[in-house]
Amino acid sequence: MMRTPFRSVFFALALTLLLAACGLTRPAFLRPTPTPTARPVHVVAPTVRFAVIGDFGKAGKAEAAVAHLVHSWHPDFILSVGDNDYPAGEAKTLPANVLQYYGQDIAAGRFFPALGNHDWGTGSIGAYLHTMHPRGNGRYYQFSWGPAHIFVVDSDYHEPDGAAPDSRQAQWLKRHLALAAEPWKIVAFHHPPYSSGRHGNVQRMQWPFAQWGATAVLTGHDHDYERIMRNGIVYIVNGLGGVSLYPFPHKTPVKGSVKRYAANYGALKVEADAHHLTFQFITVDGKVIDTYTIKR
Repeated sequence: MMRTPFRSVFFALALTLLLAACGLTRPAFLRPTPTPTARPVHVVAPTVRFAVIGDFGKAGKAEAAVAHLVHSWHPDFILSVGDNDYPAGEAKTLPANVLQYYGQDIAAGRFFPALGNHDWGTGSIGAYLHTMHPRGNGRYYQFSWGPAHIFVVDSDYHEPDGAAPDSRQAQWLKRHLALAAEPWKIVAFHHPPYSSGRHGNVQRMQWPFAQWGATAVLTGHDHDYERIMRNGIVYIVNGLGGVSLYPFPHKTPVKGSVKRYAANYGALKVEADAHHLTFQFITVDGKVIDTYTIKR
């Protein structure tokens, strides 16, 4: 017998209520596919504390330890610099790699991801969009929280709007950096413009961030920690989120490198008020590896 629209709605509602009574969620075929939202996040507050994780999405003890560490800080939000879901950003791996550790943060709207090369692993980011609920167009976006304005960029070569300094995406960043009124303007993405690590410099991402008004650039990709001072601003590579550790391959670091570490997993804690912006890299066993403060 053909199911009428009324009967279809009745069936969906009845099944939803039955599952809810059993403590279960609706199956995927009854859940609408979410689309990225352009609704801006603008939180007014005198201070902000947030965690930055990178190259974390591989379920296991290391990722669990990093997640425990960042949640112990009670951050206002968590920022990811990419490679959220290994090996290829597929729907089947997201529950174990992401949701069991950061699902509550995502549900609360306090998890802001950037795309990495592994998230683009299938050539599609449909599963990422469905699960991670990024803002903007789903690939690059902005938000502000207290004295910090965060710009999340897609540095992967798959990006439809380009990842070169003259790309449509870069011009979006340039325009919105100029418009932002907050004292601290932080740009986050995956591939590091400068790195002494295994992958090295990613030339396509050597945009004129300082000239455009950025305070700091946060990246991942190399599974290490490095702080680099270039062009009058700080660049931080933060890829010790739980997947693996990369020893530094070169005896001579890149120009401007002032701190390098790759011995244990950890995350970046960032705290700011109107006059101070402080970055601290902390390992899962509580050791503070690096502290850097910018004052106004």
